Amino acid sequence: MLRFILRRSISLFFTMIGVTIFIFMLINFIPGDPCMLMYGERATESALKDCKATLGLDKPLYIQYGHFMNRLLHGDLGKSFRSDMYIIDEIKDFFPATIELSVMALLIAAVFGMIAGVISATKQYSIFDYTSMVMAITGISMPIFWLGLILIIIFSVQLGILPISGRISPIIDFQVNTGFYILDCIMAQNWVALRDVLWHLILPSVTLSTIPMGLIARITRSSMLEVLRQDYIRTAKAKGLSETKVYYKHALRNALIPIVTVIGISFGTLMGGAVLTETIFAWPGIGHWVLTAVYTRDYNAVQGGVLMVAFIFIIINTIVDILYVWINPRIRVS
Repeated sequence: MLRFILRRSISLFFTMIGVTIFIFMLINFIPGDPCMLMYGERATESALKDCKATLGLDKPLYIQYGHFMNRLLHGDLGKSFRSDMYIIDEIKDFFPATIELSVMALLIAAVFGMIAGVISATKQYSIFDYTSMVMAITGISMPIFWLGLILIIIFSVQLGILPISGRISPIIDFQVNTGFYILDCIMAQNWVALRDVLWHLILPSVTLSTIPMGLIARITRSSMLEVLRQDYIRTAKAKGLSETKVYYKHALRNALIPIVTVIGISFGTLMGGAVLTETIFAWPGIGHWVLTAVYTRDYNAVQGGVLMVAFIFIIINTIVDILYVWINPRIRVS
């Protein structure tokens, strides 16, 4: 087990190096001039030249990459061309909102997707099976921006039940410490604020969860059906074990490998795909921040935001690989 974790850690290091090279080159190939953005269209040639020299943009790409890696190893992602703030400070401000939204959406997707998949597999060809699979396909195919607008119209505009945007109501007395509002509310035992924060999370998290929920439901169903046909399941039933014990203790655990894979990949996808959801619901997260940076050609901000999401995605995939060994001990032998 320790050797396996060591191998995956080494692979993780080289993968991250490759990601930094790819993102650095991609950002530098984006058309536009950050100095022109900072000084405006009426900037003189000498001002633009001094700006490029100050930012190091007049040097060859390999030297720029070396400076970038040196700063990155010291936890410095540079400054934003737009706000003149350090990127790492802006990420600390916006990232908790995206993490909170993504985790809530993943919890909704995993719980309801797995329940629907297990029941569909155990009740194959039933009305529930057909209905849940149709809803899963619909959830996968439905555009997030369209679903978000429909939910806003129904639950916010017409029924007036749920808030349209933001993370918490302005009238709530609330002190932010960690940036994770749910955690801050629990630590402060501010239950009124906690209820309001959860109330604001419902619409964006449900909207964001539809695609991974459909994927998890379909993968759970197919994986469970494959396991339920195995001889050891028939043996367990022949021994007189209850259906609940057979399905959830024996079948589900052996069907978890592809499910865990989808859940792990879905979290990384949610992190990157939260841009539309955050834009629709005015959610102050990293996706909305990166989108604004793209519009304003703020290369350092785009680079830092994409790197952070990519690193988290890679780390989650590594954790999923390690979970394989814990879920299925036979992997250790191979």
